[in-house]
Amino acid sequence: MDRRNFIKKVGLTAGSAVVAPYILPSGRLFAATGARLANHVVFCLFAGGVRNLESVQKADGNLMPNMLNGTEPISPDIIGGIDNIPTVGGATLQNQGTLFKEFRYNVGPTGHYNAHAAALTGVYNPNSINLKQPPTWPTVFEYYRKHNTPSMSPLNAWWVSDSLGPYPLLNYSTDSSYGAAYGANYIQPLSLISQAGFNVLGNSKTFTSSEQVSTEKIRNILDSNFGNQFTSGDAGIENLSVDKGPVETFIKNSLNDASAGLYNDPWNIGAGNMNNDMFNIFFAEKIIEEFQPELMVVNIQGIDVCHANYTGYCNNIKKADYALAHLWQTIQNTPGMANDTVLIAVPEHGRNLSENTLIDQFGRYALDHTNEAMAREIFCLVLGPSGVVQQAQEITQVTGESIDVVPTVAKVLGFYDDIPLGYRNNMGSHLSQAFI
Repeated sequence: MDRRNFIKKVGLTAGSAVVAPYILPSGRLFAATGARLANHVVFCLFAGGVRNLESVQKADGNLMPNMLNGTEPISPDIIGGIDNIPTVGGATLQNQGTLFKEFRYNVGPTGHYNAHAAALTGVYNPNSINLKQPPTWPTVFEYYRKHNTPSMSPLNAWWVSDSLGPYPLLNYSTDSSYGAAYGANYIQPLSLISQAGFNVLGNSKTFTSSEQVSTEKIRNILDSNFGNQFTSGDAGIENLSVDKGPVETFIKNSLNDASAGLYNDPWNIGAGNMNNDMFNIFFAEKIIEEFQPELMVVNIQGIDVCHANYTGYCNNIKKADYALAHLWQTIQNTPGMANDTVLIAVPEHGRNLSENTLIDQFGRYALDHTNEAMAREIFCLVLGPSGVVQQAQEITQVTGESIDVVPTVAKVLGFYDDIPLGYRNNMGSHLSQAFI
């Protein structure tokens, strides 16, 4: 089946089309009592395990020219493996907010899922957690959706991940007071586009003549990573009709745009330069432009190539830097979110000081992320309007940790005081130094 017929048969299917791995109900919501600092928060897990040494300390030159001040040249021995990507333009991000140069992921294994969970729940998991189960502590999505105005549509909360695996499980917890009814709309763009028939980065899925491409088939593709069973007391995962239509239209339009080749080089930086991290951020931007969500979490993972390719890791740091700046630019160009959004960017963890035994083509040794001290060193960048966030502030002493993000989001969106004390007492602290 060719792409045009695929779109005709699936992308334009009426009413019942499944448009994302899951879309949530409005649920039972309660009015927040706190004053808001801004009406939107975008939290980017600048993930995959990035060392401060290569990022904010610029040991191999300024690989993050969109985020960080400085013109330090990239090390001559790796320059041949760094793609030539232009800057987004305008002021660096650190001049538009507060940079915590010595943030920390202090407790728990330095693994991606554990560290993601700490950042999304505001609570450390001192032991390795089950990759097949949601966290036991509520996520930021659950706190937001339960402790906010009852008129708020679930379209206001999105979790956009670069890969499937365990990451969908970070949407909501097993906590009986919260759970699936309070999760976010989850989407994994590369899975949606490529598995549904198109891979904008080059590998299309071909359906055989015997395959029936139907709404149910697409439903099964999208749901293949979601095997959770919900208890009878759980509201479950099902979109209300009032919200289903706009999201269906959005996904159908995305499929059509992908089919037409509009996603091949959407930022005009050269199709060969567009990696998965950039595409994931690009799709998050499409959601921002369409829905102006109050809470979005988006992650990236390309930096994790450092297990075998140090220079590729540096190249992907540079691409992640471009993607984050492009995301901030999109926010500032989106009515309803411009000058009313706080963006927080934090790696989930760092990487080891000690090298492993793998050497890339430029002679640089690769790096893992075990429980070494450097694997706990991260940074945090908080951006926002000048009347809300301290501008051009650089905090160089060890200040803040990954479990501080959730209470900070709650403070910005005005629901921190509505979270029960028993939960708040286990969280980190509001990053008050970043705000006016």
